[in-house]
Amino acid sequence: MSLEREEPNYFGAGPALLPTNVLQQAAKDLINFNGLGLGVGEISHRSKDGAAVVEQTSTNLKKLLNIPETHEVFFLQGGGTTGFSSIATNLTAAHAKKTGKIGKAGYVVTGTWSKKASEEAARLGIETEIVLDSKKVDGHFGTIPSVDKWAIPKDVSKLSYLYFCDNETVNGVEFPEFPFEKFPGVEIVADMSSNFLSKKVDVSKYGLIFGGAQKNVGIAGISIYIIKKSLLDLPTVDELKKLGLPITPIAFDYPTVVKNQSAYNTIPTFTVHVVNLVLKNLLEKGGLEKQEVLNKVKAEILYNALDKYPSVFNLPVDENVRSKMNVVFTIKDGSLDEEFLKGAAENKLSGLKGHRSVGGMRASIYNAVTLESVSLLVKYLDEFANAHK
Repeated sequence: MSLEREEPNYFGAGPALLPTNVLQQAAKDLINFNGLGLGVGEISHRSKDGAAVVEQTSTNLKKLLNIPETHEVFFLQGGGTTGFSSIATNLTAAHAKKTGKIGKAGYVVTGTWSKKASEEAARLGIETEIVLDSKKVDGHFGTIPSVDKWAIPKDVSKLSYLYFCDNETVNGVEFPEFPFEKFPGVEIVADMSSNFLSKKVDVSKYGLIFGGAQKNVGIAGISIYIIKKSLLDLPTVDELKKLGLPITPIAFDYPTVVKNQSAYNTIPTFTVHVVNLVLKNLLEKGGLEKQEVLNKVKAEILYNALDKYPSVFNLPVDENVRSKMNVVFTIKDGSLDEEFLKGAAENKLSGLKGHRSVGGMRASIYNAVTLESVSLLVKYLDEFANAHK
């Protein structure tokens, strides 16, 4: 079977498109990695070659994001749900170790994923405080209300951490910037699953950044974490029991994972290797500065095309917080949805159906989606709109 393919115009939200050259190299390495006569998915995760995959991936991530010495990189099996579940217990414990007190976990809810994260923390028995629920403030997800409308506690030091989702994949909302200055001394936690490595980020401002790889930097099965090293100091199990705090399963206990170079549990080496190939590809293309510029261009031409036809398309997200990764829209005449998708398929444009919970359409324009693909989508939007004005 050939490793060549026609370049796809795929706008799926995840698992998402990957560069063809990355997939071609991954396919070769799955058969024979580094001339070992074994595939990268067959070698031991504790072998020299297996450990090198994790180490090289961490090194390339540190280069791309200019990660400071104050922070550590590690990997865990799973995706976003693994992340927000394990964060709730690990960071609550870290706060208790530092202060001797049980804090409240703060949540900024601006869409489906931050809502799920807050609900999971509460389900685990952790006291939560909703600092913002944009749906309650504005009646729907699709906005990020100004910070003067947030329910910021008078004493923010009682927050064990503050969690937000930087880019809501389902709802198409992205933070232009986060109001760090309103939460002095609080560890800020960001879910960047769907905009990870799409732009430059000042890692030093965060206690923890995490993301599932399958949205923008790899395939499903692995999640990436960048954590402040001071947050790896946790109470003992006995101390947690005395405090009445939940105990994290050992496979997701952050200090244990870091101490064992992400391999306490059998790490999916092939999945991490694919991430590394994506990171190398980004570095070769000029890093995040160039990628961010390209992503802005793609988003701008796509939103401009949709805005041009207000009688045909509806954009439910406030203009100032529109995601540059997940462009959500609806067709005002809902009876045309199937016709739109059929026409898109005929033009070899796929993955445009919106999330099942909200319907409509969604074009995810992650790093691997080319400007050419976005331009083809814009051309189709023009044709469809002109036929139905």
